[in-house]
Amino acid sequence: MTDLLYSEEEEALRSAVRDLLTDRCDPAAVIARTESDAPHDIALWKALTDKMGLAGLLVPEELDGQGATHREAAVVLEELGRAVAPVPYLTSAVVATEALLECGADDLLAQLASATSIGALAVGLHTAPGAAFTTVRLENGALHGELTGIADAAAADLLLVPADDGGLYAVDAEAVTVTPQVSLDLTRPVATVILDGAPARRLGDAEPAVRRALRAGAGLLASEQLGVAEWTLTETVRYLKERKQFNRPVGGFQALKHRLAQLWLEVVGLRAAARNAADALATGLDADVAVAVAQAHAASVAVHAAEEALQLHAGIGMTWEHPIHLYLKRAKADSIAYGTAGAHRAALAELVDLQAP
Repeated sequence: MTDLLYSEEEEALRSAVRDLLTDRCDPAAVIARTESDAPHDIALWKALTDKMGLAGLLVPEELDGQGATHREAAVVLEELGRAVAPVPYLTSAVVATEALLECGADDLLAQLASATSIGALAVGLHTAPGAAFTTVRLENGALHGELTGIADAAAADLLLVPADDGGLYAVDAEAVTVTPQVSLDLTRPVATVILDGAPARRLGDAEPAVRRALRAGAGLLASEQLGVAEWTLTETVRYLKERKQFNRPVGGFQALKHRLAQLWLEVVGLRAAARNAADALATGLDADVAVAVAQAHAASVAVHAAEEALQLHAGIGMTWEHPIHLYLKRAKADSIAYGTAGAHRAALAELVDLQAP
């Protein structure tokens, strides 16, 4: 049977990432950054990649990567979710990396693994694995068109752009116009990318590369959603133990105990689904089914946990200074990232041949 428990190496990785984020990514600093013109924390990104080598977890060792698996990447994303860290890890170290692995672009993989470049797949964040995606026009070797909802495009040095000839092209970010869009999740901004005769290099076929990248993104997004849910549950329990009403801790009230117990059960279920998706991506066994199951479940749990945290923190939870709003916005945005829960349920129905009547 598949062992979904965390290994000693994975726990050590978690501890190292959590320690770094505790020192470098406190909630007040994240809130302050979302109010600035530079929402991405590039210094934190450099600490995660230059010092810890996390950008290359999924890249083979011969290409300057770590040669690890999706299980280790999932642990990193759990911790990044717990901190709502404003870094392009999911988009660059997972999604863009998976697309390049499919295309065999070794030189670009080495750049992403060494963090000399940040990559972004120029496909809307809402796009589910296997769904149709927008392409741009290829004309005389240059790309023309507009793509919207591209996550972390503002931080990217390298864009992977699908074109109407069926190819996936590498485009230097300096050759395009990136215009920020209004984003609910202030820690993962999206943007419009306009290509007006941008020079491009063909890497391979877009369809398999985009599908593989989005599947990995959706599967490991569940681990990020798990991190969001775990933080909000933990902080809510801690707060209710401290807050007193009628001279007793609010957490001792039976009605609140029941709500927290139900939430704990949901989070435990999400952990199993997220771990299974990461393991399936690592082994390649029933990965499509595992990813669909995880994403069909993850969105509702993460959103519910954040909503409960907001309500149970009472008045303080409604303030801008408290970080709960960051977690609620991340959970809401993640609920439509790489496909909605409904889209994944529909995909799962086809995969297991169990169509609705």
